[in-house]
Amino acid sequence: MYPLEIVKPMQQELESAGFTSLHTAQEVETALQKEGTTLVVVNSVCGCAAGTARPGAVVSLQFDKTPTNLVTVFAGVDKEAVEKAREFMIPFPPSSPAIALFKDGVLVHMLERHHIEGRPAEVIASNLAGAYEEFC
Repeated sequence: MYPLEIVKPMQQELESAGFTSLHTAQEVETALQKEGTTLVVVNSVCGCAAGTARPGAVVSLQFDKTPTNLVTVFAGVDKEAVEKAREFMIPFPPSSPAIALFKDGVLVHMLERHHIEGRPAEVIASNLAGAYEEFC
């Protein structure tokens, strides 16, 4: 587990863009049962989370269509919440960072670490914007 003082600024980066941090399995269950679309960011302390995943997710919210709900869980911190979120992401293996879009609780789009790592934030945002056009 990472110390809270290290991860807090990383959580706040998404929270200040409108994401709700989830810390328990029940919070994840409740969030993914909501109608509409829900974007879930599995946050991480790694460089690709800082350089592309978080900024890409935030930039993606500047397009015309965006998800109804924005939530995040933090790998290495919110163990119970991350495990529950990953259950909803099956058949994809655990990945952090990761970004998943759900529609009415069903996974419809997934970016795993290998889709994020080494790509600019703008590419991540564009990928997500395409998913928003299709599902939001």
